[in-house]
Amino acid sequence: MTILDSTIDVLDHAAASLRSKSDRPEAKEVVKALLQAEKAAKQQKLVYPLESLFGQWRLCFTAPKNAHFKSGVALGKGFYVPQIAPAQISFFPSQNLGEARITNSVQFGSLQLKLTGPARYLDKKNLLMFDFTQVEILLFNRAIYSGGFRGGKLKDADFYEQSVSKAPFFAFFRVTEDFIAARGRGGGLALWVKESI
Repeated sequence: MTILDSTIDVLDHAAASLRSKSDRPEAKEVVKALLQAEKAAKQQKLVYPLESLFGQWRLCFTAPKNAHFKSGVALGKGFYVPQIAPAQISFFPSQNLGEARITNSVQFGSLQLKLTGPARYLDKKNLLMFDFTQVEILLFNRAIYSGGFRGGKLKDADFYEQSVSKAPFFAFFRVTEDFIAARGRGGGLALWVKESI
């Protein structure tokens, strides 16, 4: 078994544990596996199409600080996201090629907060830049507030003119049918698991 195979096994196991509530790998193993997958993606110049991100994904694990290797040792702490307040991210197609929409939501009991906005994918870098321009608050799945967020539709229209240096982004380094993994602009790592529809 290669290092990449064992890395993917750890990530598969972590993702499966969210669905099956089974034993899960230790957090430090998951951080190391994420770093190894990121390194392998760069070395192999892996490219994922935008369409492979479409769907709804539940946040499973995150390493919010800038995790990295130092002298071959994985540094950085991570944790499994408590499922008491599930967080989801969704990507879906827009009208134009290479463009998409993104929704990020978190739920606290019967209350849900949703942020939505435009996204643009730079496929050679597996980089998805995005911005949130609309907010919606739902109670028992019914909208109790919906409106513009930080500039709303005006900012939405300007988004596609922005450079990557001015927008938040995710750099995806592992994309499968069951999970996706990325590093965010702030340096954190995240592992999301595909939601069953």
